[in-house]
Amino acid sequence: MQIVDKKITKQELKKMSLNSFGGLVKAVVDIKKELMVVGADMHADEEKFLLENGSKQDNLWGINLYPAGEGEDFIEFDSMINIRPRINNFTRSIDNPEIRKKITATVNKLVTK
Repeated sequence: MQIVDKKITKQELKKMSLNSFGGLVKAVVDIKKELMVVGADMHADEEKFLLENGSKQDNLWGINLYPAGEGEDFIEFDSMINIRPRINNFTRSIDNPEIRKKITATVNKLVTK
């Protein structure tokens, strides 16, 4: 597991993906702090790490990154930690387009080719 608050390359993510799910890297993004944690087997472990380090639950969202993908094929908005009925997110996806934009902006800021 690795915290990403500075640039990381797609190549580094690709190496991580080979050690876990063969093509994808699980990540949890803190949309307020504009950072993410990558490389754990479960989004819940990454979420726990961020909560223990001062992040707030409502700012944390689980995604999958596909280093070989581009555009919409790079980020998948899918995680069990995203099910949050109290803030009107009833699915594993992320229903709020503004939150998706914040996640995408954070990932694009941190991941380079």
